[in-house]
Amino acid sequence: MFDLPDSPTLYKALLARDAAYDGRAYVGVTSTGIFCRLTCPARKPKYENCQFFPTSGACIEAGFRACKRCHPVNAAAGNDPVVRDLLAALERRPAHRWTEADVAATGADPSTVRRAFKRQFGMTFLEMARQRRLREGFTTLSAGESVIAAQIDAGFESASAFRTAFARLVGVSPGLFRKDAQLLADWIETPLGAMVAVACQHQLHLLEFADRKALPREVAKLQKRQPGGIGFGRPTVTDQAAEELSRYFSGESAEFNTPLAYHGTAFEAEVWRALRDIPPGETRSYGKLAQALGRPGSSRAVARANGANQIAVMIPCHRVLGADGALTGYGGGLWRKQRLIEIERSFVRSVQSA
Repeated sequence: MFDLPDSPTLYKALLARDAAYDGRAYVGVTSTGIFCRLTCPARKPKYENCQFFPTSGACIEAGFRACKRCHPVNAAAGNDPVVRDLLAALERRPAHRWTEADVAATGADPSTVRRAFKRQFGMTFLEMARQRRLREGFTTLSAGESVIAAQIDAGFESASAFRTAFARLVGVSPGLFRKDAQLLADWIETPLGAMVAVACQHQLHLLEFADRKALPREVAKLQKRQPGGIGFGRPTVTDQAAEELSRYFSGESAEFNTPLAYHGTAFEAEVWRALRDIPPGETRSYGKLAQALGRPGSSRAVARANGANQIAVMIPCHRVLGADGALTGYGGGLWRKQRLIEIERSFVRSVQSA
């Protein structure tokens, strides 16, 4: 296994088109939604628009499309003709609902294909094809189109199959998103990937990276808690959150004034407020945070409350490390936790030197 170095090192490798990283690291460009090999000859993106991944499959799961200049997916396929042929078939029919029967019809053995794609990309061919189709459906729904239009754009012949796939990733069937809902969901693009924001006219209720595994459970929980359900839309609170996140990621400000709704126990809310008191650029251990709350010995409870946070970045659970200073679990991925800490430390250095 190859452990990715930090983002500044990978960005230097990208600028230098360092062949040593070819096939071992990939870059997703948030401003274009495309991912590339680090040796790609295309014009180089700004550092703040880059996300780095260990595999091309991780890029696809995060919602990026493969670059048509450096063909990162084909490069990851290596010399396996079965993989290359199926990738070419997917390019020809991106909206097709691929099945194992389709794979067998190409002359390939489905079990062999499953193993080959898992080995190369960390996902099966059918999962890759489904991800590609669902992305089109999400885009259509976010634009205010109907569920049927989204289903068609996603290439699903069956409405029930589209609803099931959508619910598996987001936690709520698209048909349950209501136009008259008080809670409205929308996407916020950031340099670390798309985030899902759920807000009412007064407060932000959820802010999570779109690929977080706990997102479906959190959205479903909000759906049950809110009598009026959830719909698609962008209230002024979401606009404020997007603006503040933009300033944060550009290194202009680490201050968040978006009003937040705390959906948790009294103890969890106490922990979340304590997290917001940690200055940007600084970190705490779970034990130190417990002591600051006047609850020494409750570090495990603090850790559970930390993990229950459903407003990423603004409630900075990424500022909590293990007792030995090591990065510990983070729902958005340890690579994001590292990047968030780097962003804040860079911001503090720039303020101090000003």
